[in-house]
Amino acid sequence: MEDLGSPGAGLAIALENLFPPLPSEVILPLAGFTAARGTFGVVEVLIWTTLGSLVGAVVLHRLGWALGRERMLRIVERMPLVKAEEVVRAEAWFARHGDKAVFYGRMIPLFRSFISVPAGVERMPLPRFMLLTTAGSAIWNTVFVLAGYHLGENWHVVETYAGVLQLVVLGVVAGAAVWWVTARVRAARGATPST
Repeated sequence: MEDLGSPGAGLAIALENLFPPLPSEVILPLAGFTAARGTFGVVEVLIWTTLGSLVGAVVLHRLGWALGRERMLRIVERMPLVKAEEVVRAEAWFARHGDKAVFYGRMIPLFRSFISVPAGVERMPLPRFMLLTTAGSAIWNTVFVLAGYHLGENWHVVETYAGVLQLVVLGVVAGAAVWWVTARVRAARGATPST
């Protein structure tokens, strides 16, 4: 990380989007730890890693846009360490939640990458996609970079708690979805004329 600098951390995160087996839960805290040692500034690494997240996501968005669903799935099926089911689940989540799927998806491992594909396939406008991706990625990156920054030599502990953070985000999204469905059902019942 010291050799690569903060642009290298951004490049690593861009590659993490394109090749999900590279774990951002390791890259980001390590970047934070390196920033704490004074190799580069914490704000600098946050800017570069968020830019890296955006670049990787835009590449996948444009591929989804250009290739369409069937061709993208055929490509994903041939990739090592990547499962087509993950893309299919990301598609289903995107179909249900749209903008929220892109924003919150940036904070869920594996979905971080895969949510870009259905957004492209479904022709989500690029400016909106970029805004949602930047916002969600900035939050995710900040949490992990600052954790590594403050934990110092124990930066690797962050990976242990990444799963807990993932469950919290999923719980919030599920809770919001239940609230939304409940509100819709109640509104529909209230709009139905009584006989």
